[in-house]
Amino acid sequence: MKRNKLLSLLLVGAMTVSMLAGCGSKAETGSGQAAEGTQAASQEAGGAESAAAESTEKPTITFMCIDIYGKAMGNVGSEDVLKAAEDYTGINVDFNWVANDSYSDILGVTLMDKANMPMVITYGSDLGANIVQAAKDGAFWDLNDFVWDEEKYPNLSKMNENVCKAFTVDGQLVGVYRSRPIGRNGLGYRADWAEKLGLEEPKTIEDIYNMMYQFTYGDPDGNGKDDTYGLCMCKYTGPLDIIQAWFGAGNQWKEVDGKLVPVHQTEEYLEALKWMKKMYDDGLIYKDWATRETNTWTDGVKNGECGMFLDVLDNSRRIWDYFETEGIPSVTGEGNASMKLIGGIAAEEGGEPHTLATSGAAGCFLITKAGAKTEQDVENCLTYLDKMNDEEMRILADYGLEGRDHEISEEGYIVDLLADKEIQEKPEIGLNQSVAYVPDLPDMKTVEKSDRLIEEEAIKAANVDIAVFNPASGYLVSSKINAEVGTDLKDILDRARTQYVCGQIDEAGLQEQFKVWEQRGGADLIAEINEMYQADQTK
Repeated sequence: MKRNKLLSLLLVGAMTVSMLAGCGSKAETGSGQAAEGTQAASQEAGGAESAAAESTEKPTITFMCIDIYGKAMGNVGSEDVLKAAEDYTGINVDFNWVANDSYSDILGVTLMDKANMPMVITYGSDLGANIVQAAKDGAFWDLNDFVWDEEKYPNLSKMNENVCKAFTVDGQLVGVYRSRPIGRNGLGYRADWAEKLGLEEPKTIEDIYNMMYQFTYGDPDGNGKDDTYGLCMCKYTGPLDIIQAWFGAGNQWKEVDGKLVPVHQTEEYLEALKWMKKMYDDGLIYKDWATRETNTWTDGVKNGECGMFLDVLDNSRRIWDYFETEGIPSVTGEGNASMKLIGGIAAEEGGEPHTLATSGAAGCFLITKAGAKTEQDVENCLTYLDKMNDEEMRILADYGLEGRDHEISEEGYIVDLLADKEIQEKPEIGLNQSVAYVPDLPDMKTVEKSDRLIEEEAIKAANVDIAVFNPASGYLVSSKINAEVGTDLKDILDRARTQYVCGQIDEAGLQEQFKVWEQRGGADLIAEINEMYQADQTK
């Protein structure tokens, strides 16, 4: 097993504190060179001891953070984990852990209490109206002035600029986003069904349709009954958004001839909807898909009714896991049923494949001006956030101390020594809520993974280069009209799309709903978004 580096850090820190205590020092010392410098000063001159200790004392930041399980950094051994993080980053952290269920309410109160404002605030979702207004009022630092310094912040400077747009208000980057996979969306299909029917991996929209048709009418399970479908659908319409991206319609908005337009105003969108309607009319999906609940969505593939699943790739992989753990037999007669995972699909032969980008984030870390009063305070906050993205700190936040909570196998895998503990009882629980996970570290140590998970992660990584982002995300955040009527406008389009696909309205009815969208604020929204967009183009 490899030597426990983090425990070594703790021992060094403990020895240093002990030596200083013997000399009458009350100051807390840092690790590494800082600690050695303090020791040298204390040995050379007792009178200089306090001054040297004070000069090397770690700065402290205050951090309001989400407590998922109610025991964040409060278990046996948690103090050692936090000490290791503070020694590594060179920053002491005064955490204010707030229960997840009451976080929104506490956040609202916190934003009004400038006298007790934390330096860093965790925000767990896309920017809401209260955060946007606070940003407009100057409550947060513009991180554009700091984070792109590659020497100071080698991790944060690698943030994806497309993702950052969603955390930019009036041109100011107000948050360090909490990363999640950008290329998460993709297709999973029954590999054994495809093998039995002689179908190759689909590359184009035409290939997808052919596979759906064969899965529906080609008797892939060999039972002689007409009881299968192509694509598994429920009332959640995310798969339709992914299909639109395949057609080139974009992601909610698209740049066309120098302007940003909502995707329903593109030719590709209508082409995609006609394709979806044909999919429905030809019986390749459930007739009642629009009323089926999401909590039973995967059951259609698990129970052998459907052969394709279009959503985040992890859900297709979990279906595959189910086949393995439950021993569901393959229709080929060899081994278990299996899923094949793929990322992007091209509109036509020889075209570039696309998939729909996720937002790339699950909230952000805000640095407040009332809490972090100076630029040095901001840099201290960013130093902590940056260093927590190093491999050593990610492992610490996810698995605790090496040698005590986990170890590294001879093959280089992380072995969780506390695997039998409930997650809420582990000493590191909560610390990962202060990690941005930027950038992606594909070569970092992990627990041993199944081939299925390895395949999923490889496709997600490859998807980043073909993922279609929303070019209006940064402007929508700052839009007054979107804040007022954005949800209603989205509902109009989603409802009309479903009605058209299911044959409840025809194309004329669809166009009527587009007019309703414009009349209820859509036309004004387009004008507002493009005013901001054009202003950016002239900078």
